[in-house]
Amino acid sequence: MTSKAPINCSIVVDSKPSAVVEVYKQILPKLEENNFAKDDIFAVHLTLEEAFLNAVKHGNKMDPAKKVKIDYSIESDKVAISITDEGTGFEPESVADPRFGEGLYEPGGRGLLLMNSYMDVVKYNENGNTVYMVRYKEKPHLTEKQSQTQFSSEAGPCQQNQ
Repeated sequence: MTSKAPINCSIVVDSKPSAVVEVYKQILPKLEENNFAKDDIFAVHLTLEEAFLNAVKHGNKMDPAKKVKIDYSIESDKVAISITDEGTGFEPESVADPRFGEGLYEPGGRGLLLMNSYMDVVKYNENGNTVYMVRYKEKPHLTEKQSQTQFSSEAGPCQQNQ
């Protein structure tokens, strides 16, 4: 059954790698319920895991006292996910492309490449501690204004804290 109204939710979880399972349990079934294709669900699953683990490992430095906040919106044509850690952030432009030059020999950057490959929009906030990602069912020609869509500051009805 397809939901007519957009789903807007916020989840706050402990900063530990295993917490990603709770995030999956929230988001992935809702994509299925809203008739997202298996390719879309796979892409969201993969990038969600990568972005979440980056927040835990690189952003929060594996500090269990910190939290990771996940905001997500599921509409009939797209899913948007925002992941925020409590770290100091980073500059995405400073990460070497792992396909060329010295990047070939560095362990970092592959996750960012993966996220950019599987999502239609990937943007970071000014501090570099929030990643915003969008996956469209149909791949529209994006205008600058469309690609900068953000979440409202209010969490949806399924706000959950752990």
